[in-house]
Amino acid sequence: MPDEMSLPRAASDSAARWPFDNSYGRLPERFYARLAPTAVSAPKLVKLNRPLALQLGLDPEVLASPEGVEILAGNRLAEGSEPIALAYAGHQFGNFVPQLGDGRAVLLGEVVDATGIRRDLQLKGSGPTPFSRRGDGRAALGPVLREYLVSEAMHALGIPTTRSLAAVTTGDYVYREAALPGAVLTRVASSHIRVGTFQFFAARGDIEALRLLADHVIARHYPDASGYRDLYEKVIARQAALVARWLLVGFIHGVMNTDNVSIAGETIDYGPCAFMDAYNPETVFSSIDTYGRYAYGKQPQIGGWNMARLGEALMPLFAEDTDEALKQANESLQTYQPLFGRALMAGLRRKLGLSTEQDGDSELAQDFLNLLHDHGTDFTLAFRRLGDGTARNLFEDPAAFDAWATRWRERTASEPQDEATRRATMHAVNPIYIPRNHRVEAALSAAIEDGDYGPFEELQAVLAQPYEERPEFAAYAEPPPADQRAYRTFCGT
Repeated sequence: MPDEMSLPRAASDSAARWPFDNSYGRLPERFYARLAPTAVSAPKLVKLNRPLALQLGLDPEVLASPEGVEILAGNRLAEGSEPIALAYAGHQFGNFVPQLGDGRAVLLGEVVDATGIRRDLQLKGSGPTPFSRRGDGRAALGPVLREYLVSEAMHALGIPTTRSLAAVTTGDYVYREAALPGAVLTRVASSHIRVGTFQFFAARGDIEALRLLADHVIARHYPDASGYRDLYEKVIARQAALVARWLLVGFIHGVMNTDNVSIAGETIDYGPCAFMDAYNPETVFSSIDTYGRYAYGKQPQIGGWNMARLGEALMPLFAEDTDEALKQANESLQTYQPLFGRALMAGLRRKLGLSTEQDGDSELAQDFLNLLHDHGTDFTLAFRRLGDGTARNLFEDPAAFDAWATRWRERTASEPQDEATRRATMHAVNPIYIPRNHRVEAALSAAIEDGDYGPFEELQAVLAQPYEERPEFAAYAEPPPADQRAYRTFCGT
C-alpha cells in the first residue's frame, strides 16, 4: 500500500490552506485504507468551479495556480489532508459483493463550508487503491466532464447532489476500448457514506463498527434522530423525496446499486446517467442495464429495495432479538412508498400549476403522462409549454391534448392564483433546459477530440440557469433530431 507521505506537501503559505477537519479519518482503521493519490505526468486545469470554491472557504486563484493544480491532480497534498479510500460493499444489479470500496478515488479530507455544512473533498480518478480489484484506478476525460456537467446541472435544478469543484487532465492515457485522455475530478459531497458502507460491516458481523458508523451518520447528517430506527426512517424519507425529484425532471440514474446510494440523500455516482426526452417509463440508456432493472419508471421500486437492504444491515442495532429487529425494520420500511407517493404527487401538482389538493388530481396528472407516452411527446417541453399555453403544438394529434386540457383548465379555474402567477410558479419548477444527451455528447466530443472546451463552457452556462428561458439559447431546449434519439451511456470505469 502506498505511503500517504510519499507525495510532497504543499508549502504552508499558499495552496496548502485548506481548512480540513477530518472526522471520518478518526474512525477505526478498518473503515478505510490510508494512502496517497498516485501522481500524474502533466496536470492541467480545464475547469474550476469558482463559486463553489469560495463557498468551501478556498481561494479560486490559489486553486488555479500551479501548486493548486498539483493538489487537484493528486501530485501534491495540501496541509491537513489525510487521504483515505473508503471501504464499502454493495448489491450490484441485485447481486451482493461483500467488498467494493473506493477503487479509483481518494478522500482528501473534510471542510466546513460557509453555511456550516461539513463537506467531503474527494479526488476521483486518482489511481489504484486496495479496493481497485485489478483496475487502474483512473478516469477518462469524458466521464469526468460528464459528471461535472450533470452534477452541476442537478444542483441548479435544485436536486440534492454531489458537486464538482474541478476537472484536471493528467497528461496520461487510460485504456478502455481505446486509449483515452485521463482526467481527475474533484468531487464535493455531504459525505461519501453509502448504504453499502453499512452493508460492509453487517456482512462481517461487526456490530461495533455498525454502531460507530451509525453514530457518526447521526452526528453528521441527522442530529435530531432519536435513535437507530429513527435514523433509518429519516434516511428512507430523504431517499423517497430524492427519487421523486429525479422523476419530476426526467432523470435516470442508470446504476442504482446500493454502493451508489448516499446515506445523506444526495445524488451520487454519475456513471451511465441520462435525461429522458420523449416520455416513456421504460426508458433505459445504460449499456450495462441489459434487463432494464434501473429504467426510469422502476427507480421508485428500486429505491425501496435499496432501503430494505439498508434495513437488513441496521437490524442488529434495532433489537437483540432477531424477530423483533425484523419487525421494526419492516414497519419502518412501510413508510417509503407513502412518502414517495406524496412527494411525487406534490411535485406533479406544482408542475401542473396546482397549489391546492383536490380529489382527481392524481388521475389528471397520470392522464397527462399517459398522453405524453401515447404520443411520444417530450417530457420536459410538455410541462414547460403547458405553462406558456403552447403545449398543444407539441402533439401530432392536437385533439387528444384538447380533451385533456379542457379538464385541466376546469381544475385550474378553481385555484386561487391568477393566470400570470400560475405561469410564473409553473416556470419555477418546470425547467426549459436540461442536459440533453445529444448536447452533452457534442460538448464532450469537442473537448476530447479537438481540445475545444467552448461547447462545454456554453452548455454549462446554459444549465446553470435551467428555469430562465433565454432566446439566444433556444436550440438547447430542443429535443434531439431523429437520428440522435437512439442513445447509450456507459459506466466510465
